[in-house]
Amino acid sequence: MKRSLGAQTLVHPTPVFVVGTYDAQGRPNVMAASWAGVCCSQPPCVSVALRRATYTYENLLARRAFTISIPSQTQVRYADYFGLASGRDVDKFAATGLTPARSLLVDAPYVEEFPLVLECRLLQSVEVGLHTLFIGEILDVKADESVLNGEGRTDPEKLRPLAFAPDTQAYYALGEFVARAFAVGEEIKLRVPDPHCA
Repeated sequence: MKRSLGAQTLVHPTPVFVVGTYDAQGRPNVMAASWAGVCCSQPPCVSVALRRATYTYENLLARRAFTISIPSQTQVRYADYFGLASGRDVDKFAATGLTPARSLLVDAPYVEEFPLVLECRLLQSVEVGLHTLFIGEILDVKADESVLNGEGRTDPEKLRPLAFAPDTQAYYALGEFVARAFAVGEEIKLRVPDPHCA
């Protein structure tokens, strides 16, 4: 029997995304966000939900662009700091010693040292409640060679992205390889008769 935990934002895992924007003075800023994920394949889009109170919120609306930098597990302290400090009060790049790289495709910076980056132009925003859902069209994905496999695709075991548990407020490592998608369920599919053939 399952126990009711009530209505809450409880999904496992949530990503650790670092959202990059420029402020009104052109200063680069980043913040950590986990209410985010892929939301469309054609055009390729990602969404991130932000509270109006964040500095990134107004930057993103003004510039109509943002980046998503995905840190590796060894960079967890930076990602966490980006969620603790506000760009209104501190230069987060100066504080961490990380490098703001200017996107050539959108009006937003990304973290040079983080291994995977999505460059997005704002497609639309939806007011949901406390958060606004920003949908960005992904114009390019940039990856360090060190996180690619022999076929030029990202290798999660090399990328080692972080996962965030919202209920315990803790970071976790991505687990080990389990099975191939769209293949492991084939055995069941073959056992179940196709209703269209009956």
